[in-house]
Amino acid sequence: MKNVTDSFVSPGHWPSAGSFGFNTDILATNPINLSVVIGVLIFFGKGVLSDLLDNRKLRIVNTIRNSEELRERAVEQLEKARARLRKVEMEADQFRANGYSEIERDKLNLINSTYKTLEQLENYKNETIHFEQQRAINQVRQRVFQQALQGALGTLNSCLSNELHLRTINANIGMFGAMKEITD
Repeated sequence: MKNVTDSFVSPGHWPSAGSFGFNTDILATNPINLSVVIGVLIFFGKGVLSDLLDNRKLRIVNTIRNSEELRERAVEQLEKARARLRKVEMEADQFRANGYSEIERDKLNLINSTYKTLEQLENYKNETIHFEQQRAINQVRQRVFQQALQGALGTLNSCLSNELHLRTINANIGMFGAMKEITD
């Protein structure tokens, strides 16, 4: 190691100032060249490197800022979507409740309507039965009356004279006409 340090310090090893030549000792010249190149790079490249790093820093900051804005917008949209979801769920619950109450109301209306229809049918049935009973009673009355009239006429014809017979027929015809007007 002493040879390496001696080559830097020893004036006999350095070429004279008047001559120009190449130093072929690699171990002596490499660190000097490297230090010169690194010094030049640092001196001239510092601004470029600083600009590159500043630009990269700005891009990173802008990307972070944009990401934050996007995240905030996404959070706002999520909150809006949640609010809309809550509103839609409330409306759905309301529609469901209204639908059930409307179904119950329609069911009750249908039941009431059916009861009314059954009552009307029962009334029509009772009226029809009553009408048929009255009709049957009237038919029986008419037959009984006709038979009684025929029997009375037969008795009168055998017992009465022609004049009395004619008066009785006229009276019966008048009674029969009055009965017919009552039944009509």
